[in-house]
Amino acid sequence: MKNWKRALAMMSVSVMAAGMLAGCGGGSTPAASGSAGGSGSGSAAASGAGDPVNLIFSIAAVPTDAHGAAQKVFKDKLEEISGGNMTVECYDSGTLYGQDTETDALKNGDVDMIYSSASWLTDGSPWVSMFTAGYVFQSYDHMTKVLNGDIGKEVFEKVASEQGILPLGAFYLGTRQISLSEDRAIKTPDDLKGVNLRMPNSEAWVFLGKAMGANPTAIAFNDLYLALQTGTVDGQDNPLPTVQSAKFYEVQKSISLTNHLVDSVWPTMNLKKWNSLTSTQQDWVMQAVEAARQSCDDQNLKTESEVQDFLKEKGLNIYEADVATFADHVLSVYLNDPISDSWDKDLLSEIQAMA
Repeated sequence: MKNWKRALAMMSVSVMAAGMLAGCGGGSTPAASGSAGGSGSGSAAASGAGDPVNLIFSIAAVPTDAHGAAQKVFKDKLEEISGGNMTVECYDSGTLYGQDTETDALKNGDVDMIYSSASWLTDGSPWVSMFTAGYVFQSYDHMTKVLNGDIGKEVFEKVASEQGILPLGAFYLGTRQISLSEDRAIKTPDDLKGVNLRMPNSEAWVFLGKAMGANPTAIAFNDLYLALQTGTVDGQDNPLPTVQSAKFYEVQKSISLTNHLVDSVWPTMNLKKWNSLTSTQQDWVMQAVEAARQSCDDQNLKTESEVQDFLKEKGLNIYEADVATFADHVLSVYLNDPISDSWDKDLLSEIQAMA
């Protein structure tokens, strides 16, 4: 962590840092002081909000996903508290950019916001692969304490300095489990040998699939239902709320509770766009991000508490995996591979101690 701070102090991203980091929790912020705390249009002119801004927000998620619905919460909240000074143009379900192309579109400024995550950022920031490793986070509380706290602030700032795109927070996507198109229990990594397991199309995701013991097959989310239906893959890994919202239960027969990744998505903005906003507009954005985060997290936590009964009613069998054996195996694979050479091992120890 100390090395990161020294490096960041030498980087010229101060314009970004002041506004973004203030909104990500901890300490006194403009939002906390009430300077733009939801009074909306009444305060816009007085605060010197600046010229009106329209944000183009593209996501691959379907609107029935919690983070898909949170996109609309972000839009509504931002337009409300800015009194119309800021508007949001929303695209979902990969209709504007697919999961494989949206990161480049964001970097190029063709879109203003997307949902990203650590797994999609490793090409430009290899060290981020530490946050893609299985079993780094032990629970929702552990994940959100890290990524929406001081460590997350530093992580997001460093990503911005390296890639020109700025994560604004971490929304809980759910805890990922393995589901198969056959009725088969997955207890240990040995049980995944020979299983063609769909993973998102990035090296970090594919490595996780290998570390789990499977034969990973990269397929975009928008194509996943058909791939499961036709037998292109044997199974997939996603949080159970996604299995429900995307109706994967229609083409699946069993779920094994591996708890291998406490997953999050990161609402991420093009850095030049962020820097073009006034401090008041940046504060409004962060308030809207927080409202969307709370909506997403609450919905997914509620769904996770209820979804197993729903899936059982749909005919799926649910099995308990040997999580301890999986965790030992998966982390060992990462730590004995060059993928972890760029990791800050002291930071990893700090994160593990926060569980």
